[in-house]
Amino acid sequence: MKKKIEKAIETVEKSDKITEENKPLIIQKLKEWREEDDAINDIALRFENWWMEVEPIFAELGLV
Repeated sequence: MKKKIEKAIETVEKSDKITEENKPLIIQKLKEWREEDDAINDIALRFENWWMEVEPIFAELGLV
């Protein structure tokens, strides 16, 4: 999972869709999560909750 967090950090750094003001904040949080073993569970739970909220939208669009 730590490798995936590193990949996410690289993606944020290279992204042109994330504002320059937000990049350091996002990267800082990702680095904190990388160092915390419990954070991996937290990330998974957050994504799962997010997906439960947006899945119906994607389904309506025919993307699921």
